[in-house]
Amino acid sequence: MNLPGTFKAQKKDGSIYYRSSITYKNKHISLGSYGKQQAAHQAYLEASLLLENSQILLEDYDEDNTLSFEKWVILTNFRDNHIYFSTPIYVRKKLFHYYLSRQIRLTFDMEDLFFYASHKITQRKGHLFVADYGMQITITSRYGIKNYGVEGKDYRFINGDNHDFRYENIEILNPYQGVEKVSYHKNECYASKINLNGYYLIGHYPTALEAAIAYNKAIDLLKKRGVTKNFSYNEMEGVSPSHYANLYSQLKISEKILHYRAE
Repeated sequence: MNLPGTFKAQKKDGSIYYRSSITYKNKHISLGSYGKQQAAHQAYLEASLLLENSQILLEDYDEDNTLSFEKWVILTNFRDNHIYFSTPIYVRKKLFHYYLSRQIRLTFDMEDLFFYASHKITQRKGHLFVADYGMQITITSRYGIKNYGVEGKDYRFINGDNHDFRYENIEILNPYQGVEKVSYHKNECYASKINLNGYYLIGHYPTALEAAIAYNKAIDLLKKRGVTKNFSYNEMEGVSPSHYANLYSQLKISEKILHYRAE
């Protein structure tokens, strides 16, 4: 006989497990799968208590709970804000929090609410990703930051909190791929580099724009040399086609790039 909130199920290999679920405000909510019926029932009891008692807070979650912290966040938000999200979001006034874990809480503007309500954030090697149209993209790309941009070099968090992703808190320092501000012959300039099984220097240029266009020019030259790697071109907002073409034609490119041989 099934305990309340549990449902017996069977895996392809024939082994038995138990699903836990609850219905609240006419919404049927899955609470997870468990190896034992008693664990599934315990998750149901914890969810019931949480939903019935508004005095229980997010901070009251205990590591000994059977219910996952992610479900705890989802249910608490549904109870308090009367809107169900399948991702661990809690809506506050003028902002919302996305909980990667009990220890890691991200802050976003309300305008991003429905994007993250349908896109789960994952973390890998210090970068945060969402799956969008079948691709893994960094969440910083929503701010115009290049893929795998480096904090402190390509962008910075104005208030020092690198979990605060409100637009007003993010300043882009370098919008271009393959461009880095350096000191060369005791003068500040911009180095343009491209990754070809290791980084190759394209050249040093007086402005970031020229370095970015040089990067694009290097891509074109490498493609002519038979390189098939899928590079991302730098986009130039506010640059007229004639100005772009003029700079493109004048920029000098490293001999190593000009004579590179594709393997």
